Amino acid sequence: MPGRPHLRPSILRRLPHYGAAVVLGASLVLASAIGCSRTVTMADANPSAAVRAQCAALMGALPEIVLDQHRRTVDPGQLSAAWGDPTITLKCGVDKPPGLGAESECFEVNGVGWFAEEAEGGYLFTTIGRPAYVQVGVPSKYAPEAHALVDLAEAVKTIPVKQPCL
Repeated sequence: MPGRPHLRPSILRRLPHYGAAVVLGASLVLASAIGCSRTVTMADANPSAAVRAQCAALMGALPEIVLDQHRRTVDPGQLSAAWGDPTITLKCGVDKPPGLGAESECFEVNGVGWFAEEAEGGYLFTTIGRPAYVQVGVPSKYAPEAHALVDLAEAVKTIPVKQPCL
């Protein structure tokens, strides 16, 4: 895609399988079944008050368009967002993924570190190095899926970085 930064092509081939398939699959099935003209129902995370405040800043900075897909209405949508059909999902304030550890690969997209997990129907990306975890589910229809992270990077940067990708 023109205007997109170069992402290491091997990153998506080398991703390990973790338990993200269930999380992303459930989000994608629910969101896709609802259809573009209707509201997407996604449960919000339940983070601490400090993380909730950081997520509020992120939610206010999210773009209207991701990968040429328009933003959809989300219920309740205080800490979650969606774009397109099939639905690209974002949740702020989620728990640390079980597969994320000291040895996990961190890849950077426009100054934001991400942990990637292959999931049924696409990929699940979770921020690394920020006090609030942000999780983005991208269906395989939008391959290469990591390109969605380019459109979300500026908004994610509203959450301060504690430790950049190393």
